[in-house]
Order: sequence, then C-alpha cells, then structure tokens
Amino acid sequence: MRPGPTTPQRISLLTRWTLVGARQTGLVVLLIDPPVWPWRGRRWSHLVSDVSHDELHAFVAAELGIPRRVFQGDHYDVPEDLYDVAVAAGAQPVECRELLTRLVGAGLRVKKRGTGAGRAPR
Repeated sequence: MRPGPTTPQRISLLTRWTLVGARQTGLVVLLIDPPVWPWRGRRWSHLVSDVSHDELHAFVAAELGIPRRVFQGDHYDVPEDLYDVAVAAGAQPVECRELLTRLVGAGLRVKKRGTGAGRAPR
C-alpha cells in the first residue's frame, strides 16, 4: 500500500488553522526538492522544514499520509507521485542545493553517522 491521502482532506481544523495561519505570517516554510533521487526503481524528493520538525511531521501526516516512522532525522523522502500533492498543499519547490543551504542555516541538518572525514579507514 503506497502512502498518501485516502480521503480528500485528512487534516484537522486545528492543524489546518495552525499551518495556514503560520504560512500567512511567514513562519512555516516547507521545502521540497525535485524528485531526482533514485532508489528502488522510483525517484524521490526530500521534504524539509526550515523552522521546526513539528510542523514538518504535522504537514506530512495530514497532507501526504506518510507515517512518521520513515522520518530520516531531518527530512522525509517523498515519492515522485506525491510531489505535486506536496506542492499543492503548500510545500515550496526549491533546487537541491537551496534546500540543503536553508536546512543547514536553520540548524536542523542532521549529518549521517559513519561517513565523511571522521570515519576510520578499513
């Protein structure tokens, strides 16, 4: 079963008000990069918040129906078929580099463990 909305609007009034009200004040910014990342025969996007993970979790659960257990520490992987749904629901399309720059700038970037210069050679 693929993740996604099973009803036209699965978002509660409280969450809808919170997300819409915050967007109007410029507080909520959800960013999504193009679905260019291949994995298991599909292409994927990254969906992030440059404000808080709480707003990201609320948006993903309400608008995309993706379970929280697939959260990757600082982003959700969004399949290509849900990209347009995410944008229509309010995610701002940006290029990959801008998404990363804004995530780092917000202090919400989580580096992968076991990679990079700190990794011991084998």
